[in-house]
Amino acid sequence: MKKLNILGIAGSLRSGSFNRAALRAAQELVPEDAAISIFDLKGIPVFNADEENPLPAIVADFKARIRAADAILFVTPEYNYSVPGVLKNAIDWASRPYGDNAWEHKPVAIMGASPGMLGSARAQYHLRQTFVFLNMHPLNRPEVMIANADDRFDEKGNLTDESTREHIKKLLVSLVEWTRKLQR
Repeated sequence: MKKLNILGIAGSLRSGSFNRAALRAAQELVPEDAAISIFDLKGIPVFNADEENPLPAIVADFKARIRAADAILFVTPEYNYSVPGVLKNAIDWASRPYGDNAWEHKPVAIMGASPGMLGSARAQYHLRQTFVFLNMHPLNRPEVMIANADDRFDEKGNLTDESTREHIKKLLVSLVEWTRKLQR
């Protein structure tokens, strides 16, 4: 059976971000029949339709990485009850120009971390809304919302909470199963 390629995208640029740390933890926890590569959104310009043809090199690379992936894993913080601008910007770039949507038919899972009590729930639900127009296929369950993240990671950004690690493992196993089901 072919090893699945999952593209991981963190919705935060901050080097000490809990979400970037959660994505690194996911790389360690992914099932053996899959691997997670990470695309760093740093350097993606602000979307401007005047710059769609030709696409900026980093955007063309991003779209190629999305197309090469079997599935997508978004790891998003919550900013002002919604998706961070940097993540929404990248999503918009990869769906453009019109008719050249790199997200088309991609299986996708979401998780997120927050120092607050809701663990990025509102951002995750807003992100799901964008999947409708993008024609992506979201995994509905399990949901991974890492609340009180400052208690679940150590000072070096390692995920130390075993319960959270188990939730991430379950999400990744489900994403692999979902992806294989959709590939049939």
